[in-house]
Amino acid sequence: MYKLIIFLLLALPIGVFAQTVTTGTVFDYSKKTLSLPGVSIRNLNSKKSTSTNKEGKYTIAANIGDLIEFSAVGYHTDTLYLTNLLNRTIYLPVKSNSLKDVDITAVRMNSQVTDAKDPLAEKYTLLNTGGNLNRKRMKDKVGGLNLNLGYGKYKRQQRKEADLEEKEMYQDEIDENFTPKAITDLTKLEGEDLKNFMIIYRPSIEAIKAERPFRYSFYISRAFVAWKKLSPQERKLQDLPKLKAN
Repeated sequence: MYKLIIFLLLALPIGVFAQTVTTGTVFDYSKKTLSLPGVSIRNLNSKKSTSTNKEGKYTIAANIGDLIEFSAVGYHTDTLYLTNLLNRTIYLPVKSNSLKDVDITAVRMNSQVTDAKDPLAEKYTLLNTGGNLNRKRMKDKVGGLNLNLGYGKYKRQQRKEADLEEKEMYQDEIDENFTPKAITDLTKLEGEDLKNFMIIYRPSIEAIKAERPFRYSFYISRAFVAWKKLSPQERKLQDLPKLKAN
């Protein structure tokens, strides 16, 4: 009995000090000075949640390595991978429904396509960087969320580098999923038709960013419906005019 009491007394301080928190402020991505009250914040590891106050500030229990999700009505949900517990400045982009690559109505889809799980759904959960946990510059920009690093030339250069890394990440994602095999398996296209289809309907980065996670199988099937409505001439890429020899 005495040993149990001593053990509990020794364990109590450990449990108290193990409880850690992370804090920060959430702003509108377009209007950097507009703080966002009422943003839902959830620790995906511990399942604990909270929301920002009227000044956009928040505090939530967390540990290094946890995933923190930020969501609000009218804004894209974003996720932050905690590499430290420093105070953070978070920017959420406003949702936009104006980006459409293919406009198709009354299309009946196979349930195997619409219900298929996206293998990247767990890895890429957000808009800006899709929750890419493998980003090299983890201390500068993590999960699409800017840290408050000051102003001036250094910060502008950081933004440029982050934008390039972000575009490269999305291009790599498209290359891994919008493949000849994936398209052929769904559409049976081959040869020159397959080549032209991939060029005409390759997803844009804006479309990928607007829907996270992006459902490539569903997109390919919708694009194929549009492809079948094109005339044979429209399906062919126009050759560039040949240059005349001097």
